[in-house]
Amino acid sequence: MILLIGGILLSLLSGPVDTDLSDLWDFFINADKPLSAIILNIRLPRLILAFLVGACLSLSGAMLQGYFRNPMAGPFVVGVSSGASFGAVLALFSGFTLRIWGLSAQNIFAFASGFLLVSVVYLLSQKKGGVFRVETLLLTGIAAGALASSLTSFMIFFKADAFEQAIFWLLGSFALSDWAQIWAVLPYLLVSFIGAQWLAKDMNLLSLGDETAHSLGCPVRRIRKVFLILATLLASSAVSVSGIIGFVGLIIPHWVRLLIGPDHRYLFPFSALLGGIFCIYSDMLARTLLSPTEIPIGIITAAVGAPFFIYLLHKKS
Repeated sequence: MILLIGGILLSLLSGPVDTDLSDLWDFFINADKPLSAIILNIRLPRLILAFLVGACLSLSGAMLQGYFRNPMAGPFVVGVSSGASFGAVLALFSGFTLRIWGLSAQNIFAFASGFLLVSVVYLLSQKKGGVFRVETLLLTGIAAGALASSLTSFMIFFKADAFEQAIFWLLGSFALSDWAQIWAVLPYLLVSFIGAQWLAKDMNLLSLGDETAHSLGCPVRRIRKVFLILATLLASSAVSVSGIIGFVGLIIPHWVRLLIGPDHRYLFPFSALLGGIFCIYSDMLARTLLSPTEIPIGIITAAVGAPFFIYLLHKKS
């Protein structure tokens, strides 16, 4: 909670326009001041969206790691992140300009393509009778994600004039944050979080193996399908507003598991909380390290996440 409160204050006070605690106080007292407008319309939506996206990615990673019984799993493994970025770049390069409920064509295409790709991966992984192996789903997702990434790179290669806009989706950014994007993510996070907490005990049983879970009364096939849908909703909604932000869904659940244990009743909420905090600080660094130039947040999360993950693996071994 100290990290969260500190991150909120630092994020609201950091930016090209100098502000201090008195300006933040004036924001709550007199919302008509110019600095109050900057906080309300630019910094506050960006802060909230960074927290929501971090919570979505981290909670999605926690679900997928439990789903695959593998701490190396994350939103990338089932192809959802790559699929969502492909849809966003496709909408960008095709010139679609429609807006629905304040969301751009890139947001809509990203969400739809991420969910569609995972649906295809799930169907391809099934055998007769609707049975599938987790390993088959994992490998199919990796292959489909690689294909989506290659198609995205292909489009960028043939339309270099839109390269800077494409970078937003490939490396992640909160530069275009607004209140409409917050409302585009928040419902999926709330629904998925409630569903995850409701089924957390079943995920604990799945971690013991499918046969053991089935013998203890867990409807394995139905629970697996629900968790895959929830994890896909979370990751697709996050990528649709921020682009690909790597390592959050991989590192944060792994870190929380080392701190508080593998019980998903506690792992899910703490992963969401810590993921949101991590994205708040990462976004603040992205805005301030080379100010006024903004660094894509994906660079920050990779720079922090990759060495830390290597350290965890070395320590565990």
